[in-house]
Amino acid sequence: MKIKLIAIGKTDETYLKEGIDKYLGRLKHYIQFEFIIVNDVKLGKKSNIEVQKELEGKAILEKITTNEVVILLDENGKEFNSVGFSNFMQKALNAGTNMVFVIGGPYGFSEGMYQRASAKIALSKLTFSHQMVRLFFVEQFYRAFTIINGEKYHHL
Repeated sequence: MKIKLIAIGKTDETYLKEGIDKYLGRLKHYIQFEFIIVNDVKLGKKSNIEVQKELEGKAILEKITTNEVVILLDENGKEFNSVGFSNFMQKALNAGTNMVFVIGGPYGFSEGMYQRASAKIALSKLTFSHQMVRLFFVEQFYRAFTIINGEKYHHL
């Protein structure tokens, strides 16, 4: 099994980069994990949000193969607690499924991305910046794998 996390645009804040790198390093002990940054689309001051989402979606889809299951991080997705997410990941591990999780840009996803996706996951009913979501999500991946392996990181 291989996991990809695809996000739009670089992470600007140093503290977020450091946190993301910390958990990416820890994840290497559990799974083949790839973090892919897709360049954000700059359309200028008169940008059309739908055009931006389409261009971002096209760039994301170029990074996904046909045998990968795509899961969008979307505010209208299914919510899990950490143990529930670890159970979700355990089922994927058991099936040997290659998974791609996608964090969209500031305006969300194109219709093509929704059509390609197999599922949607919401981290919270709260809204977070798409840069902060990266850190929160890689930490939750790490937490899920420590739960799966019965390690003490997650306190029940």
